[in-house]
Amino acid sequence: MKNPQAKPHFADIAQDLTQAIAAGRYPVGSVLPGELELCEMYNTSRHTIRAALHELQQLGLVSRKKNAGTRVESAEPRNEFRPSLDSLEDLIQFGSSNVREVQAIETVTLDADLARGLGATRGSSWLKISSLRVDSGKQQPVGWTDVYLDSQYAEIAETVRSEPDALISTLIERRFGRRVAEIRQVVRAIAIAGPVAEMLKVQPGMPGLEIVRQYLDAAGQMFEVSVTVHPADRFAVAMRLQRSAS
Repeated sequence: MKNPQAKPHFADIAQDLTQAIAAGRYPVGSVLPGELELCEMYNTSRHTIRAALHELQQLGLVSRKKNAGTRVESAEPRNEFRPSLDSLEDLIQFGSSNVREVQAIETVTLDADLARGLGATRGSSWLKISSLRVDSGKQQPVGWTDVYLDSQYAEIAETVRSEPDALISTLIERRFGRRVAEIRQVVRAIAIAGPVAEMLKVQPGMPGLEIVRQYLDAAGQMFEVSVTVHPADRFAVAMRLQRSAS
């Protein structure tokens, strides 16, 4: 932990324990220290420890039974975030015929306009991963995506390159134990700007769709934002609305 004197957030504790399990400090089959011992280790409350252990349980790393403690079940998360048919993530499905090609990875400081568009803090530092999505059959670009990650995940950059078809949120969950609990999404019509238009092989100013997604953890903290641009003639958003039972 960064500062043992400060009271950590439960997500930080979950991340620390996830890394400890992955490193073999708590091998599969062993039992984690009890709640009171963890409270002392992390200088925090029992409520915070229980929230952190719940995160580990949701990841499939541990099981918890009354009077039996918290048992390590796996060294790697088994319950990774996966889009369901009812999730916001399901609104954008590129299909198995599309390939993500990472174009650039850099650290950026958000100016006022970009911070406002992402819903982040002006002047904050983020890891930016820019990718092109290409239809492998037609060899035609179908989207450009800029993903902004909390700067503490900068070391995941090479993993993103080596696993281009994995959701970046899944890679973060697998390595750091921070799980997506909610995705907020906004879709709006835009005129595609010159640099992105060139990558998508369309005329600058052509109509397109911009889709902004904010990824939040169980505490409501945002740690990832993606901005995707699609040419209007190559992508559509479809959804089904049903009347709720009254």
